[in-house]
Amino acid sequence: MADPMKIRANLQADGKVLVKVLMSHTMETGQRKDSGGKLVPAHYIQSVTVTHNDKTVLSAQWGPAVSKNPFLGFRFSGGKKGDKLIVKWVDNKGETRTDEAAIG
Repeated sequence: MADPMKIRANLQADGKVLVKVLMSHTMETGQRKDSGGKLVPAHYIQSVTVTHNDKTVLSAQWGPAVSKNPFLGFRFSGGKKGDKLIVKWVDNKGETRTDEAAIG
């Protein structure tokens, strides 16, 4: 299983929540060759979902062009300090990772 995501969610002065997520994933494209000249199989995050109070605030579909250990930053309205955010990703091999953080 992948390492835990690093998630920061802070309520800004304008009332919006700024979310920053650092994900740990190899994000292999399937086009790179190993030292023996064989293709390294594709292994990348396909979907990312962020929920706040059981409501989806971000849904993204990714492909192999996203870099290794991707960073995601976005803002949304309606969050309060102490509210919980849940971030989940699913990759092309069916592996998943789910982590949560409280809005600060």
